[in-house]
Amino acid sequence: MASEAPTEDSLALFLYDHPFSPYAQKCKIALHEKGVPFEAGMPNAIGSGQADDAFLAANPRAEVPALVVDGGFTLFDSTIICEFIEERWPDPALLPSDPFARARARTLEDVMDTQYEAITWAMGEVGVFRRAEGRKAEELQARAREQLDGMHTWLERQLGDRPWFGGDAFGWGDLAVIPFVNGASSFHGPAKGSKLEAWHARANERPSVQRCVEDIRNVKIPMTDVAALVKQGLFKREYRDHRLEWMMRSGGAEIVLDGMKNRSIRFSFEFK
Repeated sequence: MASEAPTEDSLALFLYDHPFSPYAQKCKIALHEKGVPFEAGMPNAIGSGQADDAFLAANPRAEVPALVVDGGFTLFDSTIICEFIEERWPDPALLPSDPFARARARTLEDVMDTQYEAITWAMGEVGVFRRAEGRKAEELQARAREQLDGMHTWLERQLGDRPWFGGDAFGWGDLAVIPFVNGASSFHGPAKGSKLEAWHARANERPSVQRCVEDIRNVKIPMTDVAALVKQGLFKREYRDHRLEWMMRSGGAEIVLDGMKNRSIRFSFEFK
């Protein structure tokens, strides 16, 4: 997971990022909340199924985010990166001090990283990359809305009457949830008038979250039909873990088979 650690007190950080990635957003929010300066940039040819040597050296899975510290020490996986940030810059603390509250925050992160992300990612596959159209697309979208309703009900129970998931202060649970709920909101957000909707509005007022939203707005997307590139096998989306499970369980098995046939999907890179 990591190379030899540097000993200098002042660290230069470079984050391999994609502004649309909720996993990368988690790391950026943590760094912004702690006031830690860093540089960020997208890997070369991201989305093509190719990866350059520098990116693979930072993350042999060829996934964002990946963190390069002082040009040599590397970390990947958003949870591990956030844990490093929390331990290296403990003030202000993002994880609550109470063991039960810490466990709740970590549970929230795991659920969002897996089951919730699978839903929003799949809706990108349908809505943006047009893996399904017509009646099949409608069926998958209806299934996704149903699942998001369940997720939002569960999240509201975790929030309870607290202003933030960890209590009185914005923290780990909030930064783990907000990128994913923001990603879902254009498709199917929290119920109107719900406590989760009020939390969603509060979280988006945080400067750290606003900076991530601004990063998305600043992405320069060429006028390219990405769905056509997918059909040609020139743009490959990663089907792994929870994403593959969602497609198989929710009625998208033929999408997976078609993607494998035309080589428009990929799985995690093998380590070398």
